[in-house]
Amino acid sequence: MSPYNKPPSASPLRHHAADGAHADTIAVHAGREDFVALGVHAPPLDFSSTYPVPDLDAGMASIDAMVAGGLPIGSAVYSRLYNPTVARAESAIAALEGANATVAFASGMAAYTAALLAARARGSHVVAVRPLYGSADHLLASGMLGLRVTFTEPDGVRDACEADTALVLIETPANPTLQLVDIADIVAQANGIPVMVDATFATPILLRPLEHGATLVLHSATKALAGHGDVLAGVISTNDDTWLTALRQVRLLTGGVLHPMAAFLLHRGIATLPLRVARAQSNAQRIVELLLRHDAVAAVHYPGLANSDPRGVLGRELLGPGSTLAFELKSDDEHAPSRCMAALRLITPAVSLGSTDSLIQHPASLTHRVVDPDVRTAHGISQQLLRLSVGVERVDDIWQDLELGLAAAVPHLTHHAMP
Repeated sequence: MSPYNKPPSASPLRHHAADGAHADTIAVHAGREDFVALGVHAPPLDFSSTYPVPDLDAGMASIDAMVAGGLPIGSAVYSRLYNPTVARAESAIAALEGANATVAFASGMAAYTAALLAARARGSHVVAVRPLYGSADHLLASGMLGLRVTFTEPDGVRDACEADTALVLIETPANPTLQLVDIADIVAQANGIPVMVDATFATPILLRPLEHGATLVLHSATKALAGHGDVLAGVISTNDDTWLTALRQVRLLTGGVLHPMAAFLLHRGIATLPLRVARAQSNAQRIVELLLRHDAVAAVHYPGLANSDPRGVLGRELLGPGSTLAFELKSDDEHAPSRCMAALRLITPAVSLGSTDSLIQHPASLTHRVVDPDVRTAHGISQQLLRLSVGVERVDDIWQDLELGLAAAVPHLTHHAMP
């Protein structure tokens, strides 16, 4: 195997808590430890769809190793089985998570599906704490994967678990209401049943679920990890070798692989992740302060608010409130959210989050439209709820634009200029 195609060795930065490396440093250097030896300064980008197999015995051994959930021995044979550019991005994310390994997929939902398929081999039942990302909720409720699903509240996990429960699923902060879930409490309630945490909103900079007892941590890497709105990717990290093997096998069998160009861009985006998170979070905190004082806003949902964290998760598990918030318009007009989004000139009216630019969307119409209306209502996803992913622009420019939207949405109420 070419030196460019060798699987990345275990990162010396991986267990940052033990060796003292800070997340800011890990983000810059993880997955790049062998660059000096290779004589490069940027990650090699391997577009190969197939690899030479000059020795059939070695080729067979390599295929056997990968089918068993391991890494190639000699030739990687075929890029659906292994790609070195993807492996580098996986190594970087594992280092940030403090995980033994990460498995990358073509999208967040491909990763979510892979976890459920891996769980299906362990049992026929899963427990899911709502609210969840709309497509994840839809997938679970559809029954398409042959799993029975019990949806519950955070304090109902213990009672929801059954003898054949294979996995407990949570999302924190939750999409789109920013509800916080106490990971350690869920792990205790699960009593040995593996817990998977979707930590997309937090990123590994603000939350590392494996440190709090979770077995799996999932990210839609499309969002803040890549960070520039030009990548589709999903990742799952774990310290459990059995789950790691199962996830690699599912990816190999289903073909849900991450494209090497997406992996390259994802790896590049990770280097600035701590900087982007810090700036966007600072902006979000200021926007929340201003929304709370605005006459057109009925409620604001954000982990940094005192009434949003009754269990004291912030500071104990979650290291910061993040850059995504939601707010409800003070209006009975169902068209008010549409008017708000249409009036914006800087903030992009679009789904997704965690990009360098600010994005706003209407969950009831878009990300959570596929969720049963009664479920949406029960979990606070109202017609007047808008979700705002705050970017890294200058905060007064973001607010000035948002004021235009609020004035258009609820024109009879006075809007306030930034003090």
